[in-house]
Amino acid sequence: MKPSGRPTIKDVAKAAGVSPTTVSHALNGKGVVRRETVQNIERIAAEIGYRPSAIARGLQNSRLGLLALVIRPFHSLDTFLPEGVDYFLRIAGSASLTAMEHGYSMMLVDDPTRPGVPLSALAADAYIVTEPFEDDPVLTMLTEQRIPFVTVGADPARRGEFLEIDEGAEQQASLMISHLAEVGARRIALVAGTDRNDWNLGSIRTLEAWAAERGQEPLVFAMPEAEGEQAGETIVEHFFDGDPVERPDAIFCLTGRHAAGVTAAAIRRGIRVPEDLLVAAGSGAMQNRTSSPTVTTLDLHPEETARRAVEIAVRLAEGRDLELPLTVPSATLDIRESTTRG
Repeated sequence: MKPSGRPTIKDVAKAAGVSPTTVSHALNGKGVVRRETVQNIERIAAEIGYRPSAIARGLQNSRLGLLALVIRPFHSLDTFLPEGVDYFLRIAGSASLTAMEHGYSMMLVDDPTRPGVPLSALAADAYIVTEPFEDDPVLTMLTEQRIPFVTVGADPARRGEFLEIDEGAEQQASLMISHLAEVGARRIALVAGTDRNDWNLGSIRTLEAWAAERGQEPLVFAMPEAEGEQAGETIVEHFFDGDPVERPDAIFCLTGRHAAGVTAAAIRRGIRVPEDLLVAAGSGAMQNRTSSPTVTTLDLHPEETARRAVEIAVRLAEGRDLELPLTVPSATLDIRESTTRG
């Protein structure tokens, strides 16, 4: 009967008439093993289909050739594939391909601190953590276990304590707010997410500063990212059911799905977009490119950010010096119908 299961080092040792230790030394170039014995062991291993464990080899060499990407916003979403949102696919795809170019594999990890997480979640040589929260437990755990990592976006409560790529959340928000003001907005409302990360908090600070410069009370409303387009009705009710004097003439949503929902809800109320209300998003979704009207968004260039993060992670894994500063390309405007008047 043909044996079942993968061949083991013991199978090779038995066939070669040597000990498992000798097999290990022969296949890993360790110890002193006669050349003829090494060749015989390699032949037998090939014949029976034995492959040394990549993890075991990695542990011996202190490196597995594996990087991990932890996308923290997934923590607050109801799905890893939110409808229409390609940002996560773009950053994960670019990170994976860039890792391959450097001879590494890329592992996507949900939350390595949660109970019952597989042991493999902590097996990577270096980690990339996107959009960490305030006092993020993932960063604390990686630090305590002395696992190298780089963050995309800062931990707002511990800015500068870790190696971080500054995406420029405040500059991104300022770019969109300036665009809205240039096309006629005088009272801009911001719809942020509920995660306490640098993207949300930095954008709120920017809108508050813009309003303060004009002697206005800031119009800021936080909605869970997981609500998606369904949040549109609630957002429009929040800003338009109160004092008419406080109604915005522009709504800047950080997520594309919120912006899509706001556009649809406003139109259902008879509010014309863009004639009566300008709508824009800080990160685009498919809906923003296909809706009527199409919605102006920021392109955060996640592919370039992912490539830079992987290059840094590889250097960390290999103990090489870093090239400072840790910068990424600035966001750019994709101007569409929702902010185009005249």
